[in-house]
Amino acid sequence: MADRLTLEIADFVHDVHTGIYSEETGKPQPLRFTVSVEMVPAPRYEPDTPLSASKNYMDLKFAASAALPAGVHFTLIESVADHVAETLFVADERVAAVTVKIVKLALSEAGEQIGITLHRERR
Repeated sequence: MADRLTLEIADFVHDVHTGIYSEETGKPQPLRFTVSVEMVPAPRYEPDTPLSASKNYMDLKFAASAALPAGVHFTLIESVADHVAETLFVADERVAAVTVKIVKLALSEAGEQIGITLHRERR
């Protein structure tokens, strides 16, 4: 079994223009993101191993926030997840797979989590 390294940012909330219902369109709505990136790890991580041997966690947050194009309405949250995954693949060739979970917070009526999880491997 090969080693693998998973980096994750969980429960990050960011407002995104998305949705198909009239009450969703025209204004951003809060989405909760959990983004995981799988990479092949370095052979060993010593106490003085530099960040370049891994990946900056803030890249995951960037892909789910500032990297989303301003003013663009995503009809489906699947397309939001796809954009996040593609941003991470383009930014770092060491990324082998990306998992993006998105929960639409505005749709919850009784605390349930309504959303999707997209897992994409580098092609």
